[in-house]
Amino acid sequence: MSKTIDLVITRTFDAPRELVFQAFTQAEHLQHWWGPKGTNLSVAKLDVRPGGIFHYSMETPDGHKLWGKFVYREIDVPEKIVFSNSFSDEEGNIIRAPFSETWPLEVLNTWTFTEDNGKTILTLHGVPWNATEEELQNFADMHGSMHQGFGGTFDQLDAYLARL
Repeated sequence: MSKTIDLVITRTFDAPRELVFQAFTQAEHLQHWWGPKGTNLSVAKLDVRPGGIFHYSMETPDGHKLWGKFVYREIDVPEKIVFSNSFSDEEGNIIRAPFSETWPLEVLNTWTFTEDNGKTILTLHGVPWNATEEELQNFADMHGSMHQGFGGTFDQLDAYLARL
């Protein structure tokens, strides 16, 4: 494998760490910014604790609905969130990504939140979990697209934090 598998994205938000952490862990915040630009987020379940889940749907402007799920493994308020994420069905069962038969079923994420003079530095680290070689390669090949997607999502978070 010639490419790095691990996805690492760092972003600085002009808001205190406690607020940014809340934006990632409270439904009343998540619904305002999580997901691709133009989608509407609906939170089916949010239980932020080890073993808890975030089960949600995102509806596109043309009415297409995608479901996703996080399973939390570690929560260290307000410093770190460790979770696996996947596409899911409406009942919360893990399913294949609708856009690829070779996308990893699960991605293990570690997100750290560092305070720096009233700003928050988020470091996102994601790696496929229990993935085949083909799934690992697909994940590595999609790093550019994921950087772009998270960039747009985090732009929405920036705008939301500025309104608070």
